[in-house]
Amino acid sequence: MKYIIAIDQSTSATKALLFDEQCKLLARSSVAHQQYYPKAGWVEHDAEEIYANTVKAIGLLLEGSDLNPDQYTLAITNQRETVVAWDKQTGKPVYHALVWQDTRGAELCRQWRKEPGMEQLIEQRTGLKVDPSFCASKICWLLDNVPGARAKAEAGELLIGTIDCWLVWRLTAGKTFATDYTNASRTMVFNIYRLAWDADVLKATGIPAAALPEPRPCDAHCGETTVEGLFSAPIEIAGVLGDSHGALIGQMCFSAGTGKVTYGTGSSVMLNIGEQPHKAPEGLVTSIGFSILGKTYYAYEGNIYSTGATLKWMADQMKLIGSPAETETIATSVESNGGVYLIPAFSGLGAPWWQDQVKAAIVGMTFNTTRAHIVRAAVESIAYQVTDLVKAMTATTGITISELSADGGPTGNRFLMQLQADLLEADIVCTDVEDASALGAVVVNGFARQVWTAPDEVSRLKNIIRRIAPNPTEATSSDYSAWRKAVEHLIK
Repeated sequence: MKYIIAIDQSTSATKALLFDEQCKLLARSSVAHQQYYPKAGWVEHDAEEIYANTVKAIGLLLEGSDLNPDQYTLAITNQRETVVAWDKQTGKPVYHALVWQDTRGAELCRQWRKEPGMEQLIEQRTGLKVDPSFCASKICWLLDNVPGARAKAEAGELLIGTIDCWLVWRLTAGKTFATDYTNASRTMVFNIYRLAWDADVLKATGIPAAALPEPRPCDAHCGETTVEGLFSAPIEIAGVLGDSHGALIGQMCFSAGTGKVTYGTGSSVMLNIGEQPHKAPEGLVTSIGFSILGKTYYAYEGNIYSTGATLKWMADQMKLIGSPAETETIATSVESNGGVYLIPAFSGLGAPWWQDQVKAAIVGMTFNTTRAHIVRAAVESIAYQVTDLVKAMTATTGITISELSADGGPTGNRFLMQLQADLLEADIVCTDVEDASALGAVVVNGFARQVWTAPDEVSRLKNIIRRIAPNPTEATSSDYSAWRKAVEHLIK
């Protein structure tokens, strides 16, 4: 039996988590890194700091432990769409990492959308929208704005990759230059059907293939590392995938029709659509869900901007509640929402609406409206937005969602979870998983080492703490219709 060190490299920090082969979390550490905002819309990280923090986090995690290298293996899950470019000879980044939130490529994306056939080419080959949140426009900015970068990239002297690729390259002292299919599928230049960089898209965007890493399945072996001498002999690196994809596996969503929703500041919804890729419905994208055991599974994905953030706004700004924990009691103190609907477009509306100019609104208030009605409307808005996404995922594909695994703080709100089940007419499954992305990396590491040889073998380890069965009513359906009308009226 080995211990698995899972690196969860996120937007704000690098976590190291120690699991055993029963998927039990034994210990964790975390080291935050600095955020850089040099201009409006620009978001950067120091890739060297992230690597140093990775080494530090592993050291803190294992402090006082017996560091027998035979007992350990390493897996990685990471923030997606963040781009690093570094010199092959020196190993030094030529510029800060451009973070997934960075929008400096917006103008270039607008130009690409205007070019005849380019938007269609990218969507057909990569499954993604032409958008600055994905890697391609960031890569082009680096090539065109860092002196000498393009010439070096074309000569294979400049290496470009996502955070997983950077960490593996550094950990293996430059021996492995690779990424996994899930991270590659978020670059906007990866053919999700052929599982390779797309020559036509690379030519259209002007990105040289010589600068890009080798794409591999999630359960590929990625070399060995001593973690800068922490171990006396190298340990294996296996199991690499993007964080949302890690959460999909961490929630054991191995079959078509299973999906996960992470309730956080915003919410990410991802639905496994099986081994055949389908064009995503309007407002969503198609990505590689994960690639394990010789098979590749695809997923629809959509992201919501404001869910938990709405409750925080009510507590911090409006003082309607003391904390989000109070919302269940307040929401259930009234029999209905009283015709009140809150559309939480504080940063615009994300998927499937994609209306960045819309502002938040509360509609339907009368003199009978109370604080409780508004609080209830806020909680309901979380379930309505998730339902919008799931219905968009299933309406045009014929896929029926069998259950939705849920994680995040708001899963403790029984009113919200019941409403979610009723709206979707599907079971909501709450597990004890706190670090779903890291657990997903651990599971993939186990597949790579043949600890498990089939998904069913590891699915048995899923610990369901609550299953909420749907009990839809006519009122539930009526309220959801009213929500849709309110949103449609707001975006006109």
